Amino acid sequence: MTLHTTYFGPVEWYADLLHHADDITIDGGERYVKQTTRNHCLIATASGTQKLTVPVTAANGMLTKDVRISDHGNWRHLHWQALCSAYGQSPFFDYYADDIRPFYERQWDFLIDYNNAITEKMRELTGISDYLRNHKKNSDYNNYSHYNLQQYYQTFQRRNGFIPGLSVLDLLFNMGSESILYLIKYKH
Repeated sequence: MTLHTTYFGPVEWYADLLHHADDITIDGGERYVKQTTRNHCLIATASGTQKLTVPVTAANGMLTKDVRISDHGNWRHLHWQALCSAYGQSPFFDYYADDIRPFYERQWDFLIDYNNAITEKMRELTGISDYLRNHKKNSDYNNYSHYNLQQYYQTFQRRNGFIPGLSVLDLLFNMGSESILYLIKYKH
């Protein structure tokens, strides 16, 4: 199974990464597609969802592996402040903030390198890496688009209702080490 690279991708993407671990490839040789989670993620705020977009320099038909991150607009600072504002009161933000902050302090040249580093860190923090090391995998799972996603606690759920499709950061900051239990549920 091939997944596209993703910037703090949706919970469902990480469920797919877990459930198809034996045969997952993250494709950098594909054509870059704008307006996708390749360079943006959705977070929950007090007023609903907010899209965080990594500015890139990409031309039509460019391969994803060649897409460069643009440094215009102070986006790193703005993204970090948005995360602090949205998740500062969540149960596990303080616990994981020091692991996430470096992604907003260091400069990266290529989007795929940035996203791959994020994916590896999220595999570690959500418990996916440990789970895969300690459990034999059965790769007979449905595609995440068919998963019956259950709700988990979200900081602004009382105000906005449960919002599906959010960044894995939402799951991590709200569920902490129980994130892996949520992700495991999506096998059939």
